[in-house]
Amino acid sequence: MTALPGGAPAALAEPVERVGRGWTASLSLANSAIWVGWYGPLQILLASQAEDFAPGSGMSKETMLAWVTGAGAAVSLVSNPFFGALSDRTTSRRGRRTPWIVAGAAGGALSLLLLAGAGGVWTMAAGWCLVQLTLNAAFAAVTAAVPDRVPRLQRGSVGGWLGAAQILGVVGGTGLATVAGGIGAGYAACAVFTAVGVLPYVVRHQDLRLAAADRPAWSWRGFLAGFRLSPRRYPDLAWAWLTRFLINLSNALVLLYLLYYLRDRLHYGDPDKGVLILTAVNGATLLATVVVGGVWSDRTGRRKPFVIWSGLLMAVATAALAGWQTWPGAIVAAAVLGVGFGVFTSVDFALMTDVLPTALDRGKDLGVINVANALPQVAAPALAAPIVTYLGGYRMLYLVAAVIGLAGAVLVGRIRGVD
Repeated sequence: MTALPGGAPAALAEPVERVGRGWTASLSLANSAIWVGWYGPLQILLASQAEDFAPGSGMSKETMLAWVTGAGAAVSLVSNPFFGALSDRTTSRRGRRTPWIVAGAAGGALSLLLLAGAGGVWTMAAGWCLVQLTLNAAFAAVTAAVPDRVPRLQRGSVGGWLGAAQILGVVGGTGLATVAGGIGAGYAACAVFTAVGVLPYVVRHQDLRLAAADRPAWSWRGFLAGFRLSPRRYPDLAWAWLTRFLINLSNALVLLYLLYYLRDRLHYGDPDKGVLILTAVNGATLLATVVVGGVWSDRTGRRKPFVIWSGLLMAVATAALAGWQTWPGAIVAAAVLGVGFGVFTSVDFALMTDVLPTALDRGKDLGVINVANALPQVAAPALAAPIVTYLGGYRMLYLVAAVIGLAGAVLVGRIRGVD
């Protein structure tokens, strides 16, 4: 186990050496592969299966989709911090993170193939829960690799590339699901990309190893107690978590019923193609800002202004979906949302790594933070289904989403320890 001059093991030390382009590119590709495995199903395939299984089930397609995605998100709430904590304690010769990236991606690919053969709502829900379980193991390890290896003043730019990879994964997963030629073929295409996309990182780049002597003593009580992060003791982390949760909840409310919104509200002729077009427009503007926003934040040494203004811009775009319910309005909103979410994705990730309490628990703490990405997938269906069905339809849904996003942007100002 390598130790730094100060005596701290390299795996637990604050990194000072900048990472190269090859490392960043390989980790970004692994991140993109995971998001392909998530968003091919979320954008197209699960909605199509719900439409097939809903007749005769006693549920509408909206309710079935909400139930399945909510169950999967509940699994991710537990699995991300759990596998992050396990990776913190892993003493494999391949390092702390790499074994979980490999196992998670392989398990995710197999789970996607199982989901392709679902014959009803119960097997569909079980398959999606397995996808969430396995891919969250890989995602927890990928995100923890950044504070392990990247110095603070490079994290905005690396976060930008990871954000770009994320949206490319969303667009790529949506594209594979759309053009593959059916539900089964769509799942197979996403599975192959998920498994292959992590290989360059795990083959070409050596992970930092944790010696057994540096691993904390194991006890279930101590392990479970570690998941509780006191807002009083770590107020900046608590506020950062809440702002991420609110902005991601707003975004999840926009995306959840996008296919049905185009079909049932805008009466768009080819809603599957419409989702792909909107995703591509959103992805193009996000890619135009995500790396630039992260690099700019690194150069200025500031995080909060970028997060605040990006959140405000996203709230305005979401409100536009409520007031301008046309196909051109949807395109404009998708473009503006991409600009805001691009800056938010890169700079908020850097902000989160800046407020982590300890090096020993980076994976677990980031896993707890990533709950702010997963919990909106549980909360969004619970909020969206009754709003769309009983409380005003899509106009009210997007107004509520705009207010939630606005609250997230404003509350960033409560973080005191980061400029």
